[in-house]
Amino acid sequence: MDYYKALGVEKNASETEIKKAYRKLAQQCHPDKGEGGDEKKFKEVTEAYEILGDKQKRAQYDQFGSVDKGGGGSGFGGFEGFDFGGFQNVNFDFGGNFGDIFDTFFGGGGAKGKQARESRGSDIEIVIQLDFEEAVSGTTKEVNLSRYESCTHCEGKGNEPGSKMVTCNDCQGTGQKVKIQRTPLGQIQTSAVCSTCGGNGKTPEKKCTTCRGEGRILKDGIIKIKIPIGIHDKAVLRLTGKGEAGMQGASHGDLFVHISITPSKTFERIKDDIHTTQHVHVLQAVLGDEIKVKTIYDETILKIPQGTESGKVFRLRGKGVTRVGSSEKGDHYVKIIVDIPEKLSKKERELYGELIKESGLKITPQNKSIFG
Repeated sequence: MDYYKALGVEKNASETEIKKAYRKLAQQCHPDKGEGGDEKKFKEVTEAYEILGDKQKRAQYDQFGSVDKGGGGSGFGGFEGFDFGGFQNVNFDFGGNFGDIFDTFFGGGGAKGKQARESRGSDIEIVIQLDFEEAVSGTTKEVNLSRYESCTHCEGKGNEPGSKMVTCNDCQGTGQKVKIQRTPLGQIQTSAVCSTCGGNGKTPEKKCTTCRGEGRILKDGIIKIKIPIGIHDKAVLRLTGKGEAGMQGASHGDLFVHISITPSKTFERIKDDIHTTQHVHVLQAVLGDEIKVKTIYDETILKIPQGTESGKVFRLRGKGVTRVGSSEKGDHYVKIIVDIPEKLSKKERELYGELIKESGLKITPQNKSIFG
């Protein structure tokens, strides 16, 4: 089976495109839909997603055209059936821990413990768009997610209530499938998660009539996500256990929330500091003044001393963004822009003339239109 064709995507499809295609097909052909369901097609798209939705398995599939569907697989799957007889008398000196070499080659397929073997649910990645104000103040967003959730009918176990879980026939209760491979080192035995029981070693004696033995069902639901105060653009929130449910009671995956913040037209944020510009009249700059400055919290008074030059920056302590996970705040920096009048009234011209005489300067205006 061509997994890419099964999902209807190109070989260079992104992770997002693959996940989107799978969710659409899974909803269309899920057996629970009755007449519109297609159990065979559902199994095909599920198998395809289990491979293409996993980076390691997808890379192996792209390289060798096949993959051990149990997961935790071997990087040498392509050597099966190849004769390495010419290497039989070659000595390989690794100069290190032999077990570590195999862990590297075979992805730690021999991990011990039930939790390490079980088919953990997939992680989910989403993007949330925030306004500048929402990022500064924090908020709670509601997101509609389509994901696998534990089946309430069988409590995620996969068996019909009242029936038992029995030893998996494919792995004999070990939760692992053993695979023999021939490599330059000779024959090597590796193990991977059993795809039949999801690694827990047991299968339903009678499958749950709601989830058909998977212990999970595809649902659309709303999840509330709390956005912390002061979060930064491109930050990633990890919600442990909020991803998809695993098969037959295996642990949930995680939900990764990527934050995208729409810039403000008024405020520029640099780390936890706020930067703005404030225009003042030339007379305010010369004589000094008290002006109102808008911050992200309120309006505050800024004292402009006499003789302030254009480009001068003033600092408002503690008026910046609250640091994530802290009560401390950044600062607000105000850059002064002195506005020079383009035209003067007759009265203003006379007054500026008096100032010129008082200063003793000899000035020849280059643009006489400034005088009216």
